[in-house]
Amino acid sequence: MTGAKALSGQCLCGAVTVTMEARQPELHACHCDMCRRWTGSAFLEIDAAPGTIKAMGPVKVFTSSDWAERAHCDTCGTPLWYHLTVPGTDHYSVSAGLFDNLGGFALTKEIYVDQKPKGFAYAGDHLRQTKAEFMATIAPQIAGEEK
Repeated sequence: MTGAKALSGQCLCGAVTVTMEARQPELHACHCDMCRRWTGSAFLEIDAAPGTIKAMGPVKVFTSSDWAERAHCDTCGTPLWYHLTVPGTDHYSVSAGLFDNLGGFALTKEIYVDQKPKGFAYAGDHLRQTKAEFMATIAPQIAGEEK
């Protein structure tokens, strides 16, 4: 691994183990409709440094959009990651719940805040982006214009 914080975790039943390096020592939350349906709440995730994610065990992958897939443990159903599948990218948003103490990271960003349920309120001073604001930041990747 390249020197970033190395993380090791597992799903609820322990059948899938995941190792990776964090791209940055930070935690993100996604409130989009798909993530809430997938996890039952906001998807709390840690971005993996490119080329560092490794998983062992019964991983099941589901294509959830034209540019992304989601993975879960095929035994217990624990969400594992969201993967941007655009050619030339290597982006994995890995479920923070796989790691003890959510990797020990602080929340630095929430996305799709315009879809967040009214009862959700994460404390702290961090970046909050609407769907339109967030999609504008990844539009070049989805279009295959940027690595």
